[in-house]
Amino acid sequence: MSTADSVAVGAAEAPRRSHMSIWWRFRRHRLALFGSVVLAVFCFMAVAAPIVAVQDAFEVDLKNIKASPTFSHILGTDAGGRDLWARLVYASRISLSVGLVAALIASAIGTVIGLVSGYAGGWVDNLLMRFTELIMTLPTFFLLIVAASLFGRSVINIMLIIGFLGWTGKARLVRGQVLSLKELDYVTAARAIGANARRISIVHIFPGTVPYVVVSATLTVGGAILSEAGLSFLGLGVNFTTPTWGNLMNAAQSLHVLQHQPWVWLPPGFAIGMTVISVNFVGDGLRDALDPRTKID
Repeated sequence: MSTADSVAVGAAEAPRRSHMSIWWRFRRHRLALFGSVVLAVFCFMAVAAPIVAVQDAFEVDLKNIKASPTFSHILGTDAGGRDLWARLVYASRISLSVGLVAALIASAIGTVIGLVSGYAGGWVDNLLMRFTELIMTLPTFFLLIVAASLFGRSVINIMLIIGFLGWTGKARLVRGQVLSLKELDYVTAARAIGANARRISIVHIFPGTVPYVVVSATLTVGGAILSEAGLSFLGLGVNFTTPTWGNLMNAAQSLHVLQHQPWVWLPPGFAIGMTVISVNFVGDGLRDALDPRTKID
């Protein structure tokens, strides 16, 4: 094999080695693996809800209203006689979807604003960063409540509201990375050969910000799920007829339920807690795997 062929083979195998290195480092993060397994279980539960739930989440059993757990209703029933296990399973679809979609919206907005702000500089940077700081000073949860009241309590509206209010941290993160990347030699070389600003920012700079955006988006999923749960717990989130983990927790506002019916609020609370913790574990694992300077025990 000639020297040129060897170089070509080495260049072709470099991305594969890089991916293997990232996966190897992620595997060594035990909590991240644990979080991945937990999230995989919840995702399977959401996808296979008709099979896992066994019963219809919307079927009303008037003979078993607020029933205790039995063989026919393993988590009992709610005030409408609906099976709580089935509603918990179907709720995973809505809660996980809200977290994922809201994180994608927030990441897209934050990435665009941070990319434009960091590369353009000057008055554009000042204008976008002052606007970002203005949004950051506003009480986010209060705005969520106001926006949900104004625009309605549909699942789509809650996704959009949480997403449009959660981009500020990502914009500042991406801007910081862009300011660092745009001074590197390969960006200077691209500028010297006549590449326009859009091509440089998208082709040469944006890929360098992707690992940070991915980690930030992962952590945002947990925050979005908590936001939806908080709104629904207060009765201002997704419509109460739609099962979400927050809506199921709404019953815990009753002191009687808290003291005498733990099977009503403990399972959705456990699901929320485990999902958020697992998402944070996975985010930490991705951060360590994507940063070779981090030591993993």
